[in-house]
Parts: sequence; structure tokens; C-alpha cells
Amino acid sequence: MGVDEATTETEATTETKTTAPPWARPALGAIAAVAAFSYVWGTRHQALEPIYAAAVRSMADSWHNFVFGAFDPAGTITVDKLPGALWLQALSVRVFGVHVWAFLLPQAIEGVLTILVLYRAVNRLADYRAALIAAVVMAVTPVTVALNRGNISDTLLILLLVLAADATSKAIETGSQRTLLLAALWVGLAFQAKMVQAWLVLPALGAAYLLAGPSTTRRRIEQLATAGVVVIVVSFSWMMLVTVTPAHDRPYVDGSTHNSIFEQVFEYNGSGRFGNTSTLGHAGTPNNVVAQALDSPLLLLQKRTGPSAVALFVAGRGRNTGWLLPAAFVALVGIVVARRRRPRTDPIRAAAVLWGGWFVVHVVAFSAAAAINPYYAAALSPAVAVLIGIGFCVAVDEAASGVPQVVACLTLAGGAVYAVILVPHHGGSFGWLMPAVAVVTVAGLLALGATMLPQWETREWGTRTVSQAGLAAALAAALFAPAVASASVVSEQRGPFDTPFESARTVLITQTAPRRRYAELGRTVAELERARFGAPDLLATDTSALAAAFIYVSGQEVLPIGGETGDVPSPTLAQLEDDIAAGEVHLILTPASTDPRLVWVAQHCRLVNPSPPLDLYYCGPKDVG
Repeated sequence: MGVDEATTETEATTETKTTAPPWARPALGAIAAVAAFSYVWGTRHQALEPIYAAAVRSMADSWHNFVFGAFDPAGTITVDKLPGALWLQALSVRVFGVHVWAFLLPQAIEGVLTILVLYRAVNRLADYRAALIAAVVMAVTPVTVALNRGNISDTLLILLLVLAADATSKAIETGSQRTLLLAALWVGLAFQAKMVQAWLVLPALGAAYLLAGPSTTRRRIEQLATAGVVVIVVSFSWMMLVTVTPAHDRPYVDGSTHNSIFEQVFEYNGSGRFGNTSTLGHAGTPNNVVAQALDSPLLLLQKRTGPSAVALFVAGRGRNTGWLLPAAFVALVGIVVARRRRPRTDPIRAAAVLWGGWFVVHVVAFSAAAAINPYYAAALSPAVAVLIGIGFCVAVDEAASGVPQVVACLTLAGGAVYAVILVPHHGGSFGWLMPAVAVVTVAGLLALGATMLPQWETREWGTRTVSQAGLAAALAAALFAPAVASASVVSEQRGPFDTPFESARTVLITQTAPRRRYAELGRTVAELERARFGAPDLLATDTSALAAAFIYVSGQEVLPIGGETGDVPSPTLAQLEDDIAAGEVHLILTPASTDPRLVWVAQHCRLVNPSPPLDLYYCGPKDVG
């Protein structure tokens, strides 16, 4: 196809987009305001993820630690992931001080910006109706609300990926190489936040532009190849900085056995998530020992459950994100079928390829992963929201045939049955939800049925207006249960590690217990300061998981032996002996372990406070033979 032919095709397929009415922007502002409220309400005492919180405090106190993403104040080892998302939190803590809200402020801002950018991205290829619906769905998705109330990296990841989708959508409109490179830049920056997961959107972005970009096929391929180079360069930029920095001038790279950032990213956090191929076998202190000692179940929530095709749809993950996944799939199929005969550059179909590709790739990846936290599924939320928004508009456009109403009836009824299954049957304050879902669903079905009555064709407003009202009622009914779930997350002051409608006992475990333990640790730190006899380091511990709470509470150096898993060779036994001989550290907190470093501690140092499952040892220079 030549340039002139491509231009003619683009002009021939350009549809007049519905102009947004004056109330659209205030409506978007109201949606963003509600989302902001849900992200910040009751988070003043939120139980932070301890390892990230410790790393942020260490990074906030030292620019060297900031640049290299150090976990501990002395900068002996990094956090076990790339630190991109933690940089913004560290800047906030550096400016405002060590307060829970200072850790969470960047998260709330990123979450609100995601909704605003999502609206713009959808409005580019669809219209304001689809964009507003996408914003609403994004704002009421429980997993998104829970995620943005905590200090987890995925919040920034999602914002950057939505920015990449927005730039790609603009490039589909304009064919601009510069805009496509901007999309590549956003993906590369997203890599700094969550590593390889950021690349999951690349097939969708590339396929959408290759299909619908307004230029020749050869030109589109060249543009995508150039953008791919930018993705690689930006993604690897910080990794190369770490690689070329001499090992003695930076922290040891956690998540690797060879002090390699590439091993951390592509094995420990890459292939290791899909099986047992990581070089680190998690053979150090079991997380349940640390959790028992610190009364912190947050350390237990990532489990190797094995791949599962239904993992996103059942139990806690289902209550987090499963509500609307079937509706999003139905919407995707409906959009593709309805637009199948459109010319290549059809913007609605391009949007379906972009967001549908995002949706499918993430569902497959999360189903195949062996190690996954509940909040990972928040990366699905933008695609789910957009597919439902665009699907609604396509259904309105095709309503004269009656097919969209029938499909919507079946989807709504099936979604109601699924919602009843998801809601736990332990009673509690949400016992009213199941009958309420039934009532709302029946109302939605009646509204849909009314749209198919023949008398509307003779009315002045016509079937389109009536169909739009009926489909809107059905959509509101479908959003009822997830909106209540999100409201429960906010009202009960839960965070990323919680799921809606949990029992009071579970809330006590995941929220109340960690906060109580942090308060107790403050008193423990005072006792340790008196017992360390002038050593610069407060103490050393087995694993970063055990050190994290002490660092977060005190801001003092707590030497993590073995990194997060306990298997990392930092510090070596010789380095640990040197630190003890030099008087850098005297107190070592450890459980029973077969790690040679901790076996040496048990054999050479004095047990001063046995308190199973952890023992406290005192090691002096004389103990180093």
C-alpha cells in the first residue's frame, strides 16, 4: 500500500467523534475526587509492606542509598527489586519526614493520575462516554482501590503503562514517530518500577499500531523497531549503571548469588516467578518464622501455588479483581465482532486490539505464574475498564438489532451468580449484599428488557436513547457488587494485602497485629540500644525480612544476613567476622539455622536472650578466633 492509498483509507474511515458536553470534565473531576478519597481515607495507620518501607527510609536518608536502591541504612545490600517506584516514596519521606502518609502520598497521586490519563487515552480512539465509563470502572475496582492505599510498586507501574497506551493511541491517530517513542519511554520507565512485567504490554501496543497506524506497512514496522530500541535502552539504563559501578562502591545486589542486577531481574524476579528456576531457592529463614516473631502475616502472602487457569477468579483474588473479568471478555468479543468489517485504520477496533491484547496477555501471565501476590492483578484494571467502556458504546450503536441487549442480559445474570459465589458466607456486616445484588440485577434485566419493546421506534427520541438508558442501568447493576467491595476496603481501612469481605479475624491479623507490633518494637529498640555497647549497628539479623521492621521503626543500621531469602552471600562469613572484630556490630538476632554464618554465630557467641523462634546473641571482638 502506498502513502497516498494509506492516506485515502485513513480519511475514508475517519468517523465523527461525539463532542464531549460541558459536563464531561466536571464529571471526570468528581470521579477523580472520589478515587482520591478512597485512596487516602483511613490510611494514617496503614500497615506498610515492611521491606519496602525499610528501603524507602534508608533511601531517604542517603543520596547514595537513593541512587542504588539500598535496603539498609549502611547500604550493604539493595532491595530485591529495581527501585524505580521507591524513589518517589523516598523523596516524599525525605521532604515530609517518616510518616505513614508520606509513604502513601505518592501512591494516591499516581492512582488519581492513572484515572485522568486513562480518560484521555480512551477519548482519543473512542469518545467521552467510553472514557467516562472506563474512569468509573477503574475507580470502583476493589484491587485498584486496595493497591493505591499501600506502598507497593504496582501503582506507579500502572500509571506509566497507561501513559504508554495513551501515547500509542495518539500515535495511531497521527502516525508521529516522536509520540511512539514517548510510548517507548514510558514502558522503559515502567520497567524501573516492576521490571519484566512492564514488557507485558508491548505485544498489545505494537499490534495496535501495526494494525491501525496511518502510514505504510514498512514505515510502521520501522517506527516500531526504533521504538523497541528505546524501550531496551531506557529499561536497561539503571541496570547498566549498577553493572559498571565497582562492587565495592555500591550495595550487593539482593536476589542474586553473583552480585548481578541482570540475575536479580531476569532470574529471581523473572523466570523464578514461573517455577522453581530461580538461583535462590528460598532456603534461608522461613517467612513463617519471621512472621511469627514479628506478628506480621504480610510476609506470608506471596505463595508458590503453581499455575492455575482459575487463579484470578476464585477466593480472595476473585473478590479483588474477578468481578468484571467475564464482562470484559464478553465486551472484547463483542467489539471485535461488531467492527470486523471496518477498514484497517478503524480507531475502535484499534482500541480493542490495544486494550484487549493488554487484557489477554496479563490474564495468561498471571494464570501461569507460580508466585503471585493478590495486588498483581491490579495491572488488569485499566484494560478491563476500557473494554467495558468501549463495549458499552458499541452496544448502544448496535442496539437496533437487539443482539447487544440479549448479550448484556446473559452477562449481567451470569455476573450476578458469580458475585453471589464470590461473597463469603460467613455472615458479618455484609450479609445484606447477596439479596441486594439479586434486586439490582433484576432491575437491570427489566431495564434491558424494556429497551426491546417495539413501541420505542415510534417515539421522537427513538430506540437509541432508550437502549442507552437500559444498557446504562445494566452497567450500573454490574458495577454494584464491586463498588460495594471497594467501599468495604475503604470503610474497614484495608490495604493491598487485604481482600474485600474478609472476616474480622483476618483484618485483625493483617492490619491490627502489625501496627501493634511496630509499637512494641519501639520499646525493643530502646533496649537494644542499651545492650549493643556502643556498636554503630543496632544489630544483625537473618534475612532482610527480619531486619525490615527494625530499620523502619528506628532508621538505624540492621545488617541483613543473606538478603530477603537468606541465601544471598552478603555478608560473607569473613565479612561478618570482620565487622564483629571491628566492633561494628555486637547483637545478632537469628532462629535456628543451617546457614554457615549463623552456625558460626551459635558456636562462637553468647546466647543472651533465648526467645523462640528467635535467639539473641552477643558477639564481641574476642569471639572472633
